[in-house]
Amino acid sequence: MSMTPHFGDPIGRAVFDYHFNSINQPIIIHSEDFDDDFIETSYLFRPYKQMPALEKKAMNLCRGSILDIGACAGPHSVYLQEKGFEVTALETSSLCCQVLKSRNIHIVIQEDIFKFNHHTFDTILLLMNGTGIAGTLHGLDVLLHQLKKLLNPGGQILMDSSDLIFLFEQEDGAALVDISAGKYYGELVFQTEYQNWISQPFPWLYIDVDNLKSAIEKNQLKLNKLFKGLHYDYMAQITFSQ
Repeated sequence: MSMTPHFGDPIGRAVFDYHFNSINQPIIIHSEDFDDDFIETSYLFRPYKQMPALEKKAMNLCRGSILDIGACAGPHSVYLQEKGFEVTALETSSLCCQVLKSRNIHIVIQEDIFKFNHHTFDTILLLMNGTGIAGTLHGLDVLLHQLKKLLNPGGQILMDSSDLIFLFEQEDGAALVDISAGKYYGELVFQTEYQNWISQPFPWLYIDVDNLKSAIEKNQLKLNKLFKGLHYDYMAQITFSQ
């Protein structure tokens, strides 16, 4: 008989177990809109050579002082710090923060990005669908407004996402989206599960380029460059408007 899951920090517990106890069990991603998905915990510790092409591009574009938002197990923070950059790893999970400190990340801060206002940076990183933490289209405006305050003059935001329109494409190439659904098709709700722990449901945003560009311009920022992946995924370089 299966046990009733406890609410907690599944991803943090998985990261902690992998790092300190060498336990590599998958994290389950639940959504009402899709079948369950799985993330191998070891993937959250991936080295540069195992990163997708868009992540490698982001690593290569980094410059100056760096804020790694949602650092998790620290794959980006570790790589960039080893390259000689000053990296601040920002995380809400206390368990992930313990792992980040154990991995010798010099600056680890446990705080929500929407409340963080201590420093400004030359590069702000939001990777692994970095737009997700915005939650909704409205939340994206709030997120960009906050990030702008943390950006040094001449600085950049490197953020990735995917356009989920491909999920609604028909055989003739047309996309059939239910506009009466009352919400944007990239606004999802997830729960994560690991062993006997499950998260509270949380909103997560996937954004198409046109809506991202509108939100960027609304906040007097500029979509400087767009790097496209192989399947509706992309990484955006965002800067101050000239």
